[in-house]
Amino acid sequence: RQLALYEQDGYFVRTMRKKLVRTGNSLALVLDKGLLEEANIDADTELEVSTDGRVLVVSPVPSPKRSAKLRKVVEQAHRKYAGVFKRLAE
Repeated sequence: RQLALYEQDGYFVRTMRKKLVRTGNSLALVLDKGLLEEANIDADTELEVSTDGRVLVVSPVPSPKRSAKLRKVVEQAHRKYAGVFKRLAE
């Protein structure tokens, strides 16, 4: 397994080379614990898998609890930094 870390569009991206594992008549992608923890994914997280025909994207389905938590954080940041955001927008 090869691990690479690089910066893209102002954030760090971790890439990892993996092989699929045969599970019965299907293939499975086994994800490392560290990668799952970084993405805040556990065994109970519902995932959405999409493709453009070339690239697979696996992402957690936003839960109402997760969405509410994000809204709360955004509202707090807006209250605390509203003046800064307004000046930056000008």
